[in-house]
Amino acid sequence: MIWKISMHLTSMVFLMFFSLISLFMSLLCLFDKTCYVIEWEILSINSSSIVATYIFDWMSLMFMGFVMFISAMVLFYSGSYMEGDPNMNRFMYLVLAFVLSMIFLIISPNLISILLGWDGLGLVSYALVIYYQNEKSANAGMLTVLSNRVGDVAILLSIALMFVEGGWNFIFHVLYLDNNSALLMKSLIIMAAMTKSAQIPFSAWLPAAMAAPTPVSALVHSSTLVTAGVYLLIRFSPALSETTLPTLLLFSSLTMFMSGLGANFEYDLKKIIALSTLSQLGVMLSILALGFKDLAFFHLLTHALFKALLFMCAGAMIHNVKEYQDIRLMGSLVTSMPLTCMCMNLANLALCGTPFLAGFYSKDLILEIAFMSWINTVILFLYIFATMLTVCYTFRLIFYSMTGEFNLASFSNIDDSSSIMTSPMLALSSGAILSGALLSWLIFPESYTICLSPLMKNLVLTISILGGLMGYLLNIMNVNFKLNSLNLYPLVVFSGSMWFLPFLSTFNLSKYSLNMGQNYSKTIDKGWSEISGGQGIFQTLVNSSKLHQMISDSNFKSFMKIFLILTLMLS
Repeated sequence: MIWKISMHLTSMVFLMFFSLISLFMSLLCLFDKTCYVIEWEILSINSSSIVATYIFDWMSLMFMGFVMFISAMVLFYSGSYMEGDPNMNRFMYLVLAFVLSMIFLIISPNLISILLGWDGLGLVSYALVIYYQNEKSANAGMLTVLSNRVGDVAILLSIALMFVEGGWNFIFHVLYLDNNSALLMKSLIIMAAMTKSAQIPFSAWLPAAMAAPTPVSALVHSSTLVTAGVYLLIRFSPALSETTLPTLLLFSSLTMFMSGLGANFEYDLKKIIALSTLSQLGVMLSILALGFKDLAFFHLLTHALFKALLFMCAGAMIHNVKEYQDIRLMGSLVTSMPLTCMCMNLANLALCGTPFLAGFYSKDLILEIAFMSWINTVILFLYIFATMLTVCYTFRLIFYSMTGEFNLASFSNIDDSSSIMTSPMLALSSGAILSGALLSWLIFPESYTICLSPLMKNLVLTISILGGLMGYLLNIMNVNFKLNSLNLYPLVVFSGSMWFLPFLSTFNLSKYSLNMGQNYSKTIDKGWSEISGGQGIFQTLVNSSKLHQMISDSNFKSFMKIFLILTLMLS
């Protein structure tokens, strides 16, 4: 027990120390407008040098500081959440390896070194998703790792295409290329980012990854795995061409809408928060597709703080109701867990973009810039409905878990007693309140000029209020009319199942590929290739050897008879 506590304390202190150093250096680089690049040439092949390059500018240092700060809070929180786990040390080392892979990806402007961090995230995330070692975890882990392999293959193909250009540092070699191979490479990079950030049609793995322990979910969904794709595109944004960005905008807007719709039909607490992450990733990538990388990075940082807080609060609730995750089995938790519910409400309101919380400064600005941009009516309505659905499922979550009827008759000892779990939540709560204003002053010393009509200016606030009212009223109606959704059963199933993406990503793909593999194995591998290959040649040699052995084992008379017959024939 002493070793376990010292492990999470040591990890927290170590990560907090380096987080503060990284944030301080980020401020220096931001004010001085400096950037440090460290390059080490390993070897040179065919005039292409394989180099290890690391870039330290305000963006990479600030993101690295946020990642280490959130990781420190998550590891300290894990000291209480994973207290009874016999393999806690293994869990801590896996999380530290996860953070190290993310840091490696953040500071690399080189596609080869990025691949190491990218693959490290995929491998360690698989180990963390299957951590509980049951069938559900194994299936979720397989879906996660195979979905991410698509992006890994895209990065590998990009490395091969960049070999032609004479180097793998995309900051120096790719930004101003304008040929067919460059277009293909940029499309592959966008596809890799879409798989890692779970955009349509690769969205199914993100809710499935909730099989991991809750502290891992807090880390994955805030600042590490899912944000890797967004960060890669932020770095690549000067090189992205006008032919690929409209496609990215459409898919990210559809993801935003689809995940918001699905969260309103979901009852698993962690999956609701996972779908909200998916929605916010769509927001980041959509504004990035419109050409505003600083806004995408701003929302990435603010979202990381309140999303980590949201998962920690959800973990505390799940921990106290004895590992139940169904929000219908909760209710009136605000009376027994006031501190946790206060922090969760804070994170929920920040997610909705409530004025003067962290989410407001980034999300409201993103929506206003989007409304001011050259977008068509479809994208505009997707933005509006996604914003409304976000507030709707947030108030639904508040109604079911924290207010509403008390559904926990068998649990009487629910409280906020663990200071190891509540201390990181309070630290992240201060970040969810202050980070929006502080970051906006730092990143945007000169504010954006917004030119909108009063109707469009007030549209975000109006649809947020309407979404909150709709969410609360629909849930009150749901208590009185429980089976009314059966009248629209096909529509409810379609909306609640992420537009059938989990089924399309698992059963259908595996069914056809497994059948094809079985037929190939029977007809080719165990059929013609055996007959005309190794086994056929082997049988021919065995039969020839048997015949030769039989002739060799015969007596002298046989040889003499054969000799005489041959002599007579020749004469």
